[in-house]
Amino acid sequence: MEPYFHSVTLDKSACRGCITCVKRCPTEAIRVRGGKACILPELCIDCGECIRVCPHHAKKAVADHLEAWNRFEYKIALPPPSLYGQFNNLDDIDIVLDGLRAMGFDMVYEVAGAAELVSDCTRKLMSQEPLPRPVISSACPAVLRLIRIRFPQLLDHVLPIHAPVEIAARLARRQAMRQTGLPPEKIGVIFISPCPAKVTAVRKPLGSDHSEIDLAVPVSEVYPLLLSAMKKVAENPAELSTSGRMGIGWGRSGGEAAATLHERYLAADGIENVIHILENMEDEKLHDLDFVELNACSSGCVGGVLNIENPYVAATRLKRLGHYRPVSCNHIEDRVPKEAKWEQEVEYQPVMRLDNNPVKAMQKMRKIQEIEKRLYGLDCGSCGAPSCHALAEDIVLGHATEDSCVYLLREKLETVMETLKQSAQSQKEEEKI
Repeated sequence: MEPYFHSVTLDKSACRGCITCVKRCPTEAIRVRGGKACILPELCIDCGECIRVCPHHAKKAVADHLEAWNRFEYKIALPPPSLYGQFNNLDDIDIVLDGLRAMGFDMVYEVAGAAELVSDCTRKLMSQEPLPRPVISSACPAVLRLIRIRFPQLLDHVLPIHAPVEIAARLARRQAMRQTGLPPEKIGVIFISPCPAKVTAVRKPLGSDHSEIDLAVPVSEVYPLLLSAMKKVAENPAELSTSGRMGIGWGRSGGEAAATLHERYLAADGIENVIHILENMEDEKLHDLDFVELNACSSGCVGGVLNIENPYVAATRLKRLGHYRPVSCNHIEDRVPKEAKWEQEVEYQPVMRLDNNPVKAMQKMRKIQEIEKRLYGLDCGSCGAPSCHALAEDIVLGHATEDSCVYLLREKLETVMETLKQSAQSQKEEEKI
């Protein structure tokens, strides 16, 4: 099995070697080498920021296609709450859910309903177990992977509960097996994904050895087919929705945190803001909070790059839709169900370690510092690395040379030219003598 799977990929034929993605990557996972960008798989967290900013559309998200559902006898759709914000003038969620049925799905299970269960689990877990404060949401897979490689000291603060989509998949498959009598392999659970990080989480989940989701299809692929189907059922949709205001609110930033019913919470969205909050937590500046919700995408899941609508417009629509719903429609018993918790501990992934040998790692660190002192400290990116420190690290690890720095190269060329000039001048003086 491959050590890494990434939904975010590079189309080298479209890449022109600009450094836009290099400067925006939150984990410094991109370099430009040989005139083309390359993604370092051990550092990529599939946040999709490079897809968002690439002016040449060279970064793309790999996901499943809807036609792959043909191998299943019974098909279940898992629509995320963010999907509801993609449609203009939508005043009834049942139109979306009934539209999915009209598309050919045999069953629709709302992720928003599972989100309400997760909110209930969160409240109970925070009151029944001594979790370190503030507790960090585990719902965004890009943030979870970011913490895993860049902020390992905060792993103990992460809520050890599966994301709503995974719980929805498990409950939906179980319900379908009871209703149809079919074996699990004939039932296809299909998630309509708003972002590449969730696609990666399906293929390479954290907290579990496998996902119950069979296919992760982009919202952008489903949208035109669903829009057409919704027009057919708009007059008299079936009542299928089983979620309330809390579950729908998960689709935008702040919805999950508000659903914990704790006053001392913080919600941040956008990967740069998320990093800033995690740095503050590392410095123990946010010890007076109970819960922290972090979303890699601006405005939350509505900001995922696989969506089609402006995230701020979509977030406003979700807020309006929530006004017409009950507060919550899904609850759990007194204790948090075992299947809601992680089966495996999420461990630190030391991809930024210079060497497994501490002595050699310290030697390499000193070399990096020496090289960095010789660099200009401009962090211009002209070398293909995001910063002078990253270039120094690449040099020590053997991935680049000091000539990669255009300023050092210019300095070297100027020295050579001056030497040649002086040599020529000396030769002329000798000839005169």
